[in-house]
Amino acid sequence: MRKPDKPLAAKQGAEVIIHRAARIEDAVHEFRQKRAQARGRVPTVIPYTGYGSTSWIRVLARVLLTTPSRPGSREARRARKPHESVRGWRSFTSVPFGKAAVTVHAGGHSHVVAADRGGVVDAVIEVSLEPGWQTVGFTIEGGDTVEAPIFVLEPKTSFGVVSDIDDTVMVTALPRPLLAAWNTFVLDEHARVPTPGMAVLLERLTTENAGSPVIYLSTGAWNVAPTLTRFLSRNLYPAGPLLLTDWGPTHDRWFRSGREHKRENLRRLAREFPDVRWLLIGDDGQHDEEIYADFAIDFPQSVAAVAIRQLSNSEAVLAGGRSKDEVHTERTGANWVYAPDGAGLATQLADAGVL
Repeated sequence: MRKPDKPLAAKQGAEVIIHRAARIEDAVHEFRQKRAQARGRVPTVIPYTGYGSTSWIRVLARVLLTTPSRPGSREARRARKPHESVRGWRSFTSVPFGKAAVTVHAGGHSHVVAADRGGVVDAVIEVSLEPGWQTVGFTIEGGDTVEAPIFVLEPKTSFGVVSDIDDTVMVTALPRPLLAAWNTFVLDEHARVPTPGMAVLLERLTTENAGSPVIYLSTGAWNVAPTLTRFLSRNLYPAGPLLLTDWGPTHDRWFRSGREHKRENLRRLAREFPDVRWLLIGDDGQHDEEIYADFAIDFPQSVAAVAIRQLSNSEAVLAGGRSKDEVHTERTGANWVYAPDGAGLATQLADAGVL
């Protein structure tokens, strides 16, 4: 396993040209930050599950400005639980604290990392940790110390799972244009329905491949991470890192590309763990097949198989249609299996020798 590469711009020392939309967003964030701090709001780190090897870890978190909770209150008790600290629509209305300095405590050492423009911490730290689930701490000046789990892969790990979320492990039953609004204003894990058999499939995969990671890769915003974590836990899905994205403009474009977010994270996993072969799980609503096919062609050694959940006719309509790609094993060199639920996928994966 190799340490992840640094961003190209950082390597070359190149000056990053900031898109006008990003500059406008930065000005809005700065105004909101000053106003929130004047009203007594304090920096709060919302930690997310990370992953890594025995020599490095990828830590994920977000820094928000929130109203201090009263000692002993319900909010104070939630603040000690990473997935409970900022709930519901508050995760969208809370003010991001960009460029904040965050201290990460791991393996008996401390490392200072910086949040990005939107308050998101996504950093790689060199540290020696034992394989399995470990814990790291996050501290920010003016805020409490919080902890997050980190899944450390054994050097000999050769199998892992990457799974989409919406319409793959959960059924949203909403038109895609309304999905963002639903996530923003409802954001309740009780209102979501698990896909039949998918939790059993993922649990069986991790049981039969001890020490294998499960990574949930989605185009959803980091704001929904606490809700997704609660949903996965409540419905007995294996614990694993969430790789989400941040809404709004980037330094070079008006809107972030969800497809590029998935492609880049898949490529990153292939570079970070060249000896791991991934089972890629998604659905046939629009883009997963295309993304997985491109990855299987570019990194054939990193793909164990591709499992695609087939949407029902009504789900396909809400999702905006089915993928028009005709993907075949012969084209990509990987095994492709299709079924409407986890049980069907498990049967076909067993027949293919993957499960």
